[in-house]
Amino acid sequence: MQRRDRPLKNHAAEANLFRRRALVGFIVVVLALSGLCAWYFRLQVLQHAEFATRSEANRLRLVPVVPARGLILDRKGRILADNVAEWRLDAVPERAGEGEALLAKLQPLLGLDEEQRTRFLHEYKASRPFKPVTIKLHLSDDEAARFAVDRWRYPGVELVPYSGRVYPYGALFAHVVGYVGRIDEKDLAELGTAASAYSHMGKTGLERYYETQLRGKPGYRRLETNVNGRTVRTLDTVPATPGTDLRLSIDVELQQAMVDAFGELEGAGVAVDPRSGEILAMVSLPSYDTNLFVNGISHADYRALNDNPSRPQFNRVVLGGVAPGSTIKPMIALAGLDSGVRRAEDKTLSTGMFYVGAQSRGYGDSHRGGHGWTDVRKSIYESVNTYYYKLGLDLGIKRFDEYMALYGFGKPTGVDLAGEISGILPSPEWKARNAPTQGRWYPGDTVISAIGQGFWKVTPLQLTQATAALTDGWRRRPHLVRDMRAGFDAEWTPAPVTPPIRISNSPAHLQAVREGMIATVHGPGTATNIRPGLTYLIAGKTGTAQVVSRRGNAAINPRSLPMHLRHRGLFMAYAPANAPTIAMSVAIEGGGYGSSSAAPVVRKVFDAWLLGKMPERSVPAARASTTVATGEPSTAGQTQVRPDFSNVEGSRDAVPAPIVPSPATTTPVVPTQGSAAPLRPGT
Repeated sequence: MQRRDRPLKNHAAEANLFRRRALVGFIVVVLALSGLCAWYFRLQVLQHAEFATRSEANRLRLVPVVPARGLILDRKGRILADNVAEWRLDAVPERAGEGEALLAKLQPLLGLDEEQRTRFLHEYKASRPFKPVTIKLHLSDDEAARFAVDRWRYPGVELVPYSGRVYPYGALFAHVVGYVGRIDEKDLAELGTAASAYSHMGKTGLERYYETQLRGKPGYRRLETNVNGRTVRTLDTVPATPGTDLRLSIDVELQQAMVDAFGELEGAGVAVDPRSGEILAMVSLPSYDTNLFVNGISHADYRALNDNPSRPQFNRVVLGGVAPGSTIKPMIALAGLDSGVRRAEDKTLSTGMFYVGAQSRGYGDSHRGGHGWTDVRKSIYESVNTYYYKLGLDLGIKRFDEYMALYGFGKPTGVDLAGEISGILPSPEWKARNAPTQGRWYPGDTVISAIGQGFWKVTPLQLTQATAALTDGWRRRPHLVRDMRAGFDAEWTPAPVTPPIRISNSPAHLQAVREGMIATVHGPGTATNIRPGLTYLIAGKTGTAQVVSRRGNAAINPRSLPMHLRHRGLFMAYAPANAPTIAMSVAIEGGGYGSSSAAPVVRKVFDAWLLGKMPERSVPAARASTTVATGEPSTAGQTQVRPDFSNVEGSRDAVPAPIVPSPATTTPVVPTQGSAAPLRPGT
């Protein structure tokens, strides 16, 4: 048997190996423990504030307190824009999950239609994950209650209270008050960090112009919640600052009277108090129901408005430029007198046709046989073109423009509505910029400008401002807001008033023009058709703005043209002529002659304001689909009627008394020192 040799164990080597391994293991353990301690130090010390905030955020929730939007009232305190308590449903994408699945779960509760589903999904996909997206606005009480019971089933979906907007008079004030709509990307950029507190912003009218004042300042509530997100208690509250209330100078009843005076006619009219510039009534017809836009207008309703050829959303008062026609003649007559180019007794011979130099093309008068010798008064009440043809040439286009600019043409009036246009004051510079293909400025351009034709464009508001200025020689800024108050229990404070501008310092010249305007109605003038039964004096001027030009020397009968090509009928006036309290202008689209279309409208409005005699109220069939002016929020597709004032205190239907301006408006605005403009432009 052979013996095998086995190596002997080296206990010293094994001990050294063990010690090395133990040392390595110890170092690894120490390093791991050091790293863990360092990580704990980072979490507990270095990042304590951050994680404490996150932890607190999981327990606490900040809920914005939406301020009550300011109310808008008429001059007698009747509410034109009101607030109602509403509920909406919002979803946060990162917590609520996929949009289609969410809608499938909510459909039995909400009954969303296809348009609402499509709108939500589009906004949901485009939104940032952490920003709430509205699923549905204007939830019914039943819908809100059903969701509240099962709220725990829908993580990331919140029932949010908000203040809804309602317009009790609907279309009656559509172009004055305007409307609020849902916030869009442009609005978010304007609001910045406060955007989460608001769901709506003003889009048109006074709602847009005074948006900053009306919306107020948001507050917040700090809520403690449990692990399921339910509110445990309210820790503290910072109250919201409500928006500013606006009281307008407009009178609901006079506004209604103006609408009824138009009947089935389309166009625009505006009435002001010439002593202060306060707007008493302002309409653009046809109109539309602003309530349709508050919570998002349906595609069908929006298409119906856009497809309407009468453009009900277009505010003709501040956006609709028309040639003023003969209504501009009193202002041109005053320019001739103040410039020294004419005296009141100077006469011009009208033979029926006026020629510039050796031109074969003549410029006609309304009477083809002529008006004979004409002074400034006759030129107004008989609307003698020849007088103004010659006066325009004698003034020269530069001086002509200086005086017309002084009267407020060619620039915005400054009314408190967004987007007002400046119109067009004809000038060589304007023609060179905008009509270069028609060559230089010719004497014929001056001739037709002197009767309110050619390149002229004025808004009804500009024409009313100039008309009011003729009453006392001061041009005042027309405005809608009369008073403001910062809270329901605060005192009303007058809105800032822009100092008036003097247009003439010659009472004799103004009186000569006024006498010509009075004779337009009460003498042998062009508006005698509205004189029967008058118990007060009206000073006015008719006008006809041509849409198509005549050919050669042949005149066109506007009644022979299709409606869209007919001349616009115009009338500007103030009353009572001996102590004016109302000035007004009206433009009737397709109205033909101003004496037969526009003047009767003005007479009816004056009767309502001065005598309390309201026009007959009716809903024209042609306008019933777009005009809504009810005492309650309108509903699309329902029968729509005009408001009934029979139960309103002081109703003109119940008591046939004049619509008397409140005492605060009966005192004329006294011009302040240094507010007068130069009486001779350019000096």
